[in-house]
Amino acid sequence: MCLILLAWRRDPAFPLVVAANRDEFHARPAARAGFWDDAPAVLAGRDLEARGTWMGVSRSGRFAAVTNFRGAREPRAVESRGALVAGFLLGDSSPEGFVTSLESRKNGYSGFNLLACDGGELWWLSNRDGAPRRLAPGVYGLANDLLDTPEVGEPKARFERALEPAPALETLFDVLRASHIVGPQYGTRCATLLLRGADGVARYAERAFDPGGREGTTLRFEIPPGAGR
Repeated sequence: MCLILLAWRRDPAFPLVVAANRDEFHARPAARAGFWDDAPAVLAGRDLEARGTWMGVSRSGRFAAVTNFRGAREPRAVESRGALVAGFLLGDSSPEGFVTSLESRKNGYSGFNLLACDGGELWWLSNRDGAPRRLAPGVYGLANDLLDTPEVGEPKARFERALEPAPALETLFDVLRASHIVGPQYGTRCATLLLRGADGVARYAERAFDPGGREGTTLRFEIPPGAGR
């Protein structure tokens, strides 16, 4: 399963901490995390088939991520779900404004869960649930079902333990590794971390994995506060 674990305003020293696994077919082409040539303000991996992304941040402090909904592959879907993440990162709408604007057309996508944050508010939208929801401070888990379903209970508990006394990259990668999928056709392609500190600095890291589950290179980035202004 794809997995996103997120701590929102749980710790004043780290207002946003995200740990995510991307599970996908190994044959689907994708680019590693980096600042996009055609949109230098965006830091994200990129799906080279549909040109969207599964998770990313912007220099202005925006964050967004998406998971597919289990079994949802509607052949008549108008757009790729990865376009939702790219659309938020490239725009200037508030999270509330962005997810609300999707209400009338959300069923044009295959099943999805979307998280969108501008540093001030965090919102969740699924086209398999009701209205968009503003998330209160806390810890959340999201896989290929609705928010905080029982299947994310164990990973979420590991994540919460890893936040004490302070989040660290290697500890969070270990949390994600326990949920990796290994297979020759489909599996965990990469694990991604985002730590945004109270100082406004965003630290972003992506670690790749091959079909055998072997660890590849880890890319690390740091975005200083005010970089997008």
